[in-house]
Amino acid sequence: MGFLMGLVIGVAFGVGLVIAFVHSENTRSRRRSELAATISSFAKMTVEDSRKLLPADYYPSWVVFSQRQKLKWLNSHLTKLWPYVNEAASELIKNSVEPVLEQYRSPIISSLKFSKLTLGTVAPQFTGVSIIEDGDSGITMELEVQWDGNPSIILDIRTLVGVGLPIQVKNIGFTGVFRLIFKPLVDEFPCFGAISYSLREKKKLDFTLKVVGGEISSIPGLSNAIEETIRDAIEDSLMWPVRKVIPILPGDYSDLELKPVGTLEVKLVQARELTNKDIIGKSDPYAKLYIRPLRDRMKKSKTINNELNPIWNEHFEFIVEDESTQHLVVKIYDDEGLQASELIGCTQVPLKDLQPGKVKDVWLNLVKDLELQRDNKFRGQVHLELLYCPFGMENGFSNPFANQKFSMTSLEKALKSEANGTEASNIDKTPTNRRRDVIVRGVLSVTVISAEDLPAMDLMGKADPFVVLHMKKTETKNKTRVVNDSLNPAWNQTFDFVVEDGLHDMLILEVYDHDTFGKDYMGRCILTLTRVIMEGEYKDSFPLEGAKSGKLNLNLKWNPQPIYRDT
Repeated sequence: MGFLMGLVIGVAFGVGLVIAFVHSENTRSRRRSELAATISSFAKMTVEDSRKLLPADYYPSWVVFSQRQKLKWLNSHLTKLWPYVNEAASELIKNSVEPVLEQYRSPIISSLKFSKLTLGTVAPQFTGVSIIEDGDSGITMELEVQWDGNPSIILDIRTLVGVGLPIQVKNIGFTGVFRLIFKPLVDEFPCFGAISYSLREKKKLDFTLKVVGGEISSIPGLSNAIEETIRDAIEDSLMWPVRKVIPILPGDYSDLELKPVGTLEVKLVQARELTNKDIIGKSDPYAKLYIRPLRDRMKKSKTINNELNPIWNEHFEFIVEDESTQHLVVKIYDDEGLQASELIGCTQVPLKDLQPGKVKDVWLNLVKDLELQRDNKFRGQVHLELLYCPFGMENGFSNPFANQKFSMTSLEKALKSEANGTEASNIDKTPTNRRRDVIVRGVLSVTVISAEDLPAMDLMGKADPFVVLHMKKTETKNKTRVVNDSLNPAWNQTFDFVVEDGLHDMLILEVYDHDTFGKDYMGRCILTLTRVIMEGEYKDSFPLEGAKSGKLNLNLKWNPQPIYRDT
């Protein structure tokens, strides 16, 4: 009986174990299937899908989404082929790069040629690739490249003073993203008509220069001049929006080439509190301005001697080819005479920040380097007025620099329509495209309303302020009455100035403290007439330059009388 009972219990327990095992296996199988389906779903997710599930704020800082795919197979083949690529490409690069360097050559260098160029034994590495589809019109491929190469490059340099030096370029490190555009897409093999290539992003470009058998520092300014030439040549001849178009199939691909899309009008007004580069006296500052650092497109201001707060009031015009990516670069130098000029500071303005047809008035801090910007030392500020004028925007748009606000003769309109969309180098070269200089004449009415929070100038904590108004170009002056014992004086006095050249004149207002034996300078405001010419009349407050505190409240009104003259 006990035996039977034990047998029954044993069988029942065994059957139970079998049932439990089968159920467990079925459950594990089902879970595996569900997990496989989940993993399969995750594998099909795009970056945008993952961002929808979990916002970026929930990810740790080290999580980075990237569309780029790795290219180990390509790097492996490139490493094997590199000795042959080096041999084939070195002479081709030498012959094609020399003319480019000549275009960007610094003024202190009379000639720059390669005496030796080989790419070395280290092949570049492709660190990622991404594909961007532009509908049915084209496909864009972006390749991220890294190269810490050991090339052998020797440049034969000859300076303007007749000194010849062999310069070795060493320790090259480069990281950037190259863009390849396959466009237009066609039905005929290989399915695209042309390839355009460009350097879309330069993340790093390092190299060192060494005189073969000597030190490059023995000639002041030479190292900076050579480095500037190399960087300008690489960046401007390859960086987007510049692109090289290679036809694959017969056809007209001129629409893929870089073309002017508008003009940038720049007024270099002034600078203030520049760093002094001279041991004796003060710096002699001048400015270089450019969008592209080609010699025939760079502009240079006049030099203001022995001055750390120079006033230039100069106007320049630049061709714009891609307002979404290009910048206006401004570099302020100290003129050292026969020696190389020393950089005081530089700055840049993205053209995408400008509203077409609207003047932007900006004060920009100067920095030591446009790329690194790690140095927080104050080097001064530069004052600019900027106006971006896209081609084909004449109707309903006033450009004070080009005189679109005033009526033009039929000849002027014809010349203007011919010039639009034409490369800057072609304008002004033919008699039919002669430019016209416009003199905007009128009466400027300036009402000096009041001042606020002026600095104390006497022992009683007060001042006896008055304002001197000065038109810079015509040398016309006026002054307000003196308001005694006030740091918040009210004048409400209006002065009229006959202005002969409104676009190139400026109004300077200087505030003084009246003393029995003379006057003490308190500060100044410098205003161009661009805004009042465009708006007709405006009222605003202007901070007092050179003072710890204070501002002037002014009302300006313009009554135009345009006059034209040929140049």
